[in-house]
Amino acid sequence: MIRYLIQKEFLQIRRNAFLPRLILLFPVVIMCVMPWVMQMEVKNIVVEVVDIDHTVASQRLVQQIAASRYFIFGGQKATYAEAMKDVEKGRADVILEIREGKYLIAANAVNGTKGSIGSAYLTQIVTASQTTHNPQPTSLNSQPYTLNSHLSTLNSQLSTLTLYNKGQNYKLYMIPALFAIVMMLMTGFLPTLNIVGEKEAGTIEQINVTPVSKWSFILAKLIPYWLIALFVITVCLLLSWLIYGLTPAGPLWLIYVLAMLLALFFSAFGLIVSNYSDTMQQAMFVMWFFVVSIMLLSGLFTPTRSMPDWAYMTTYINPMHYFIDAIRTVFIRGGGLQHVAHQVIALLAIGTLMAVWAVHSYKKNS
Repeated sequence: MIRYLIQKEFLQIRRNAFLPRLILLFPVVIMCVMPWVMQMEVKNIVVEVVDIDHTVASQRLVQQIAASRYFIFGGQKATYAEAMKDVEKGRADVILEIREGKYLIAANAVNGTKGSIGSAYLTQIVTASQTTHNPQPTSLNSQPYTLNSHLSTLNSQLSTLTLYNKGQNYKLYMIPALFAIVMMLMTGFLPTLNIVGEKEAGTIEQINVTPVSKWSFILAKLIPYWLIALFVITVCLLLSWLIYGLTPAGPLWLIYVLAMLLALFFSAFGLIVSNYSDTMQQAMFVMWFFVVSIMLLSGLFTPTRSMPDWAYMTTYINPMHYFIDAIRTVFIRGGGLQHVAHQVIALLAIGTLMAVWAVHSYKKNS
């Protein structure tokens, strides 16, 4: 019985004018566009310099700023007030004023991220310039010499070791998490809208009066989209290798296991929404509300430890948080099942609980 129901679902998908195109284009858009635009690295910060000193050291500092890949050099201004006018008009982001060997960094913090990170970048350049190029005074007992010597000693003794993502490639950080968005659409939204669409058309009532069991009907609705989701993830992995040269550092089978556990949650959640919704518009709004909340609180874009304590507590019941944490561990760090065991258990527990709720809430008139 279930085999014929699954065959019916595939026929419906194939005869739909939109779904086949979506299934083929979605992984291409996700892998070819999103890794380039979904990155938190701040670049193209417009910096203007007010150099009052006009010394060799200050001009060397200006050249270093102009050569940085993070900044766009907006030129030198005669006065601070002149540079401030450009900030007010949005033509500049950061001002560096050099006066009597002292440095003032003024950052436009309307965009807090750009302002804080831009001023931090500029501070690093100024500090490095001072410790490397600042001329030493003739008196060996003077405080500036002691400070510069101490900083130079620290710089010579300090070394940085970048673990796992050695090139600090943000695409490597984001690509595994994008799989969650694939699973969300393929196994959450599409089955939900499919079932609610049958409610609106009235065809689901014909199924309800047949001897088809709850489990058979629900599995027939979910299995096609699970298979499609696995196909899409395979395409995403291939595109990640072909376009960016990125491959999983851990076992490939574990990525598929994690994907199916997340699919279990989204499928069950989508069924719950469809069981309590009467129209496609209602189901879409409810799904969108919960999915956006789950996604923003999962750590997909920002570290969860940066959230307030009350918001961080929600990660304990957020399946997407467990998935993203686990898949980044496998994809980037090369972790195995023992490294993501608690995430796997949490995903299985949450998914099973939601599946039981979904089956229990489905009303069938036998």
